[in-house]
Amino acid sequence: MSDLDLQALVERYLADPTPAHREAAVLAGVPLVRSLLGKVSVPDHPLASLDDLEGAGLIGLVESLNNYDAGAGASFMTFAYLRVRGAIVDYLRSLDVLSNEKRRKAGVATATADALRQELGAEPSDRDVAARMGLDLAAYDRLMGEAQARFALSLDAPTGDEDTGALYESVADPFSQSGFEAAEHDDTLAAVRGAIGQLPSRTRAMLGMYYDDELTLREIGEVFKVSEARVSQILGKTMLTLRACLQAEAVPA
Repeated sequence: MSDLDLQALVERYLADPTPAHREAAVLAGVPLVRSLLGKVSVPDHPLASLDDLEGAGLIGLVESLNNYDAGAGASFMTFAYLRVRGAIVDYLRSLDVLSNEKRRKAGVATATADALRQELGAEPSDRDVAARMGLDLAAYDRLMGEAQARFALSLDAPTGDEDTGALYESVADPFSQSGFEAAEHDDTLAAVRGAIGQLPSRTRAMLGMYYDDELTLREIGEVFKVSEARVSQILGKTMLTLRACLQAEAVPA
């Protein structure tokens, strides 16, 4: 449906605000909501599914419809765009449990783990990282558990800045690549395999269950006799570690 069709349906509703006209106008605005979902960075959070975010966007769309004044000069598409996007972003912000200070500490933890990884030539333990940061293990676990609520479990998140590819793209089909691309793919895949190979066996098993077998966090927790929250924490810290490895690989020597 075109912008003109949307505008016509919105103006029809404003002129004759029946439930049927309202529903038609809202349905015509759904593509706008869905297009905006592809333009925001979405964490893998239990409450940040596409359905959740689309619901937040639809609330913004309905609010736009309730407050739109066709006589003000702006098209409904222009009027709704910022409000729908704002509703989605506000919803995501409401899920962010980290203060600015905790965000900073989470960044320090990632950098510290990377430094220890290079020094040790192996994956540092949580205790090693906590000690280097001057934290006790319980405080470090709490910090990383909160950090993973923002970043955990997602293979879609960029491996570096916003222009870099997602984690799953690092294991794309090698037969679709050639030359330098294939060599770069092989190097990255080797780095990921190496990092995964240094993980504890239980963590490797959890990764396999979550990504290969597609078990839920609850189902994995039942296998290992731990809580769903603990599984989420373990996987979250693991994904932060793997992402740090890929970022380190991406930095030119």
